[in-house]
Amino acid sequence: MSTHVITRGAQVQTAVPATARRQLAWLVAGLALGFVVPFVLADTLELPRDLYYGLYAAAVLSFFALWARSTGQALGEMLRRRWLLTTALALVAGGVLVFIVLGKDATSRPDGIALVAAVLWRGIVYGAVDGLLLSAFPILAVFAMFAGTKTRRRLTGKIAIGFAALVASVALTAVYHVGYSDFRSDKVRQPIAGDVVWSVPTLVTLNPIGAPIAHAAMHTAAVLHSYETDVFLPPHAEDGR
Repeated sequence: MSTHVITRGAQVQTAVPATARRQLAWLVAGLALGFVVPFVLADTLELPRDLYYGLYAAAVLSFFALWARSTGQALGEMLRRRWLLTTALALVAGGVLVFIVLGKDATSRPDGIALVAAVLWRGIVYGAVDGLLLSAFPILAVFAMFAGTKTRRRLTGKIAIGFAALVASVALTAVYHVGYSDFRSDKVRQPIAGDVVWSVPTLVTLNPIGAPIAHAAMHTAAVLHSYETDVFLPPHAEDGR
């Protein structure tokens, strides 16, 4: 009986590091994906912007689904987790980001069906997918690294994990943006600062919909107010592709 207890205890002790290593491997893969997709498809191949957004969305959604399945994440449970609070925080964070966008210079924009299509595709779809990769995924992965541990059960531990999760999100945001040539400069500071805002809903509730909603609000405002922006909605090019 004592041997069984010792064996079971050893299994518990080794299971936690194994889980952490798996999540860390996925985080590294996410960093690689975040840089390679814009660097290859947008910066190197210079694909048309809307085609690039479609390929980027397909890559991110596939990656997130594979991560969830491989690591045993219950997506339905995550989506139901504090969803009212998540939505409220997302609307507040989105409002802050919209205010930031409106502080930029207004530019010309298309109208009619072209504007509606841009709002749906460049604003909502691309914005939500961006929020999923840059914030929701790294935050959830970092918290999953500590699932079932004493650290996550303590308040101080949760705060420490939350800080690590935010650092991971900021790192992925930075790596993703330097995949675009024009963000290999001080300009990268702007999306890094924005990441702190759009990450809050998911960071507080661990619901993956929070960051995508806030990020989509920012992108939608950019489409409507600063369509020819050189900060939002990358990739940017002089030919306006």
